[in-house]
Amino acid sequence: MQAPERLETARLILRKPRPADAPAILSRYAGDVEVTRWLGWARHTAVVETEGFLGFNESEWSRWPAGSYVIERRADGVLIGGTGFGFETPSRAMTGYVLARDAWGQGFATEALQAIVDLAPSLGVVRLHALCHTDHAASAHVLEKCGFTREGVLRRHTVFPNSGVDGPLDVFVYARTW
Repeated sequence: MQAPERLETARLILRKPRPADAPAILSRYAGDVEVTRWLGWARHTAVVETEGFLGFNESEWSRWPAGSYVIERRADGVLIGGTGFGFETPSRAMTGYVLARDAWGQGFATEALQAIVDLAPSLGVVRLHALCHTDHAASAHVLEKCGFTREGVLRRHTVFPNSGVDGPLDVFVYARTW
């Protein structure tokens, strides 16, 4: 089954990104030093990098039941972040989320992630997992509110290129299964 290109929650619209979203993605979150601190991908410094991500995402949507979604506020249509699926096999996917600074602390991450969790089983996902830096308590809390179980710590596992620390760092691994 192919995922819908648009999901709606009480306050959010999650939709498949379009090429025209590149400048907003760059300015709202992908180019922000603080927002990208605990992400496993390098902060974007130019729109061409964001366009490259969008091209990759389009290929993921072609290959798998879903890929990344951008997150917009329903009230005003402002792009506030991203979430979605990174399929590894037909039944196993990774997820995550990123929000612009002005969207932090308002429950948007939980609302968006819950939409992804709700969709996952209909796509054939039996294991949905996420990684979270061990110092990122807010992100761990979001995962737990959405029913993810902390399975353990992966020692010296993930490079966070925007953290200012060289080499791989410890992460919690969380998962939901059906």
